[in-house]
Amino acid sequence: MIELFPQGFEEVDKPQGTELAAYTDAAGEERLWAFFGSGRSADVETGWEDRWRAFHRPIRVGRLWVGPPWETPPPDALVVVVDPGRAFGTGSHQTTQLCLQTLQDLEPGPLLDVGCGSGVLTIAAALLGFAPVIGLDIEAPSIEATLENARANRVTVEARLVNGDEQLPSVPLVVANISLRSVEDLPARTDAHTLITSGYFASEQPQLPGFEHVKRTTLDGWASDVYRRT
Repeated sequence: MIELFPQGFEEVDKPQGTELAAYTDAAGEERLWAFFGSGRSADVETGWEDRWRAFHRPIRVGRLWVGPPWETPPPDALVVVVDPGRAFGTGSHQTTQLCLQTLQDLEPGPLLDVGCGSGVLTIAAALLGFAPVIGLDIEAPSIEATLENARANRVTVEARLVNGDEQLPSVPLVVANISLRSVEDLPARTDAHTLITSGYFASEQPQLPGFEHVKRTTLDGWASDVYRRT
């Protein structure tokens, strides 16, 4: 399917198995039949090309509103507009919401966003008054998306491509919405005083040598923690 429809296809789990569907024309249907030897076709409903927008809904966390450009934000919010693209992160995931809430509870200052994705936390931090703000990621599309979204939101941030084990820039505060394993690698990579961590289930607890656990918040089975250096 990737070879036949590199622009994308839909994967749907059903009781009888997994269904793969591509929105295509007659030529694409012919390629599918030639490759698989079977298949099923149906005319799509009018407006199918916009149905994906229904999956990207805005969220409100305290003073912050995060949503796609086709939604109208409330007038009293700090607005982060994120156009869904190649990079991970539209703000709706529970771990992102937890980090957004925690950022609003801290005094602004220099901040590093490790695993910036589409730049939601990077941009939100800048709107909240944190400066300078630097986003880091191991994926080039994430750096591009963060910078593009920052320009669209008229905030000034930096974004840099890094590998997964290099020493991080020296800042007092790091936010890392990444995997549990990557979170547990942070003490060896940063001299930060405070860590905001997330990206793992509430049943998991990062072990961070040299840091004491200060606070935990949870949402729908996901967790975020605050650590301070001892």
